[in-house]
Amino acid sequence: MIINKNEIVKKHCYTKLVYGRINKKLKSYFSNEESEALIKKVLEESPLENYIKKGKNFYISNEEHHIKITINSNTFSVITVDKL
Repeated sequence: MIINKNEIVKKHCYTKLVYGRINKKLKSYFSNEESEALIKKVLEESPLENYIKKGKNFYISNEEHHIKITINSNTFSVITVDKL
């Protein structure tokens, strides 16, 4: 399975509910714009070997930021962000 990192960075999107989930999981108070900037930065900075497709989701881990992002592989919607 070939993962197209550029496609994920370009097409990822957000639902209204995910912003609250991100803040809850990271125990933060980011605005929607701050959440989007963090996600985009992590997606761009993470090496391709940190992109894993399992089932219907992509999992992107980033040790520097200590987070793992889960993205639906069909819709490119950000599902959640977890602390590592």
